[in-house]
Amino acid sequence: MDKVKLIEPYISFDQVEDGLKDIFESGQFTRGRNVLKFSEDLKAYTSAKHAFLVTSATTALTMCLKALGIVEGDDVLVSDFSFPATANVVEDMGARPIFVDVQRDSFNMCPEDLKTKITDNIKALIFVDALGSPSGIEAVMDICRQHNIPVIEDAACAIGSSSNGIKTGAIADMTCFSFHPRKLLCTGEGGAILTNLDKYADFLESKLMHGAKGTRGLGMDFLTYGYNYRMSEIQALLGHTQLAELDNIVRDRQKMYEAYCEQLIPLGFKAQKINAFCEHNIQSAVFTLPEAFEQVQFAKYLGENGIEATLGTYCLSGTTYYKNKYDDVQPNAWWLESNTITLPCHNNVDVGIVCDVIISYLAILKTV
Repeated sequence: MDKVKLIEPYISFDQVEDGLKDIFESGQFTRGRNVLKFSEDLKAYTSAKHAFLVTSATTALTMCLKALGIVEGDDVLVSDFSFPATANVVEDMGARPIFVDVQRDSFNMCPEDLKTKITDNIKALIFVDALGSPSGIEAVMDICRQHNIPVIEDAACAIGSSSNGIKTGAIADMTCFSFHPRKLLCTGEGGAILTNLDKYADFLESKLMHGAKGTRGLGMDFLTYGYNYRMSEIQALLGHTQLAELDNIVRDRQKMYEAYCEQLIPLGFKAQKINAFCEHNIQSAVFTLPEAFEQVQFAKYLGENGIEATLGTYCLSGTTYYKNKYDDVQPNAWWLESNTITLPCHNNVDVGIVCDVIISYLAILKTV
């Protein structure tokens, strides 16, 4: 049989064919009506006041740090269970990522560990919605408010999720989305920054336009230096087309995860803990493995039987670069990296077939 992929994009050529023709006929491939529509639709969907479309979530995180004035020598608190981009943007600015361990059940930042990591040199915190879940962000933000620490929400995986009825994008001081193909909303590459705070929006609007603000003569007036990190018209077309269907996509994935849970939890798998007042978009169907399972061998067996699988995500402090430089490996994140598995989750997945393969692996273990 064909390999069951981890994820497949929720978009077809037919959905965007007319829009693509319009772009080519107009000759406007940037800063056109699709970019405007996608940014406006994102604001409407999340209730955020401002939205900026950029080239990736990594670009988005970088610009958020710049908006906060992070410079060489500063410290930035970072959730330790994430993709390395979360820490890399801090390192790239000459600041130091201070790794905060996560909870083994929710995979999200541990408030108790956070309290031990706060010093006078902390200038910001990046909270990661692990695998799409914002569980626990309010507790972390409450601690940060007590110490006047601004919060960036790395919601690369979390578009469509919410906490206490508030969509990601409108919770933290600034929020970053990713539209990479592994995400629920795919523009090939791409990302967005959302904020309710005018002071950050003013900075981002100028910096993302090469530093321009206002006009001078026939051209623009450049009051500072800036960048071209803008999203194209074609990417934005893909984005707003999928955003219109996002809630339906999330509901389908939640049902699929529930089906996984019904079959796998009795076998010793543990689902990611989600707070009762959170809605999780199920960006990834991730489980903590039973004690008898060895992650690498299990993933290899799944692959040999046509099921694509991978780890949950990475312990940032345990990666070779950060371990060699800072030697500050966080125990829970380190454990989760080697004791979680991501299973396929999209419209073309038959959960029963995936679980039958898993049951066959368990049967082999019992004979050893």
